[in-house]
Amino acid sequence: MLNKQFSVTQENYTIAVAAQFVGPDLLLVITGGDHPHLGDVTVISSEDDMATLRLASHDGRKHKDNLVAERIAPQIKDNLPGKCVLTAGIHVDHISQAQIDASFTMADTLAQQINAWLEAQHFDIKPPVYYSNSEQPR
Repeated sequence: MLNKQFSVTQENYTIAVAAQFVGPDLLLVITGGDHPHLGDVTVISSEDDMATLRLASHDGRKHKDNLVAERIAPQIKDNLPGKCVLTAGIHVDHISQAQIDASFTMADTLAQQINAWLEAQHFDIKPPVYYSNSEQPR
C-alpha cells in the first residue's frame, strides 16, 4: 500500500492529511487544530456524484468539516485511479474568522500537494476477476 502525509500551517494551526491506498482506492484522513476528530465522511468517484455524511457535533449541531473535504475532493478527482473516501475533523478552540477563511486556502494547498503525489505515482492495478453470469463457484 502507498501511504503519504501532507500538511499545511496558516493562522496558527495546522491541517494534515494522511493518505493511504486500499487497492485502487484512496482513503484521506483530514485532521487538524486543537481537537482532531471524525466530523464527516465524503465520498467521490468517477461513476458517482460526491456525497457527504455530516456527523453530530454538540447541541444538536452537525460538524462543518465537510467544507474542507468537499473543497479537496473535486480538485483531486481527475487524478484518482479509483474511488476516494475522505474523513475530516478539524477543531480550533475559539476559532477566528481569519482561521476559518484560511481553511479554504489550506484545503487548496493540500489538494495541490495530493495531486502532485498522485501524478508522480505509477499505478499498475490488476482488476479483480468475477464470475460470468453462466459461472458458479466450485
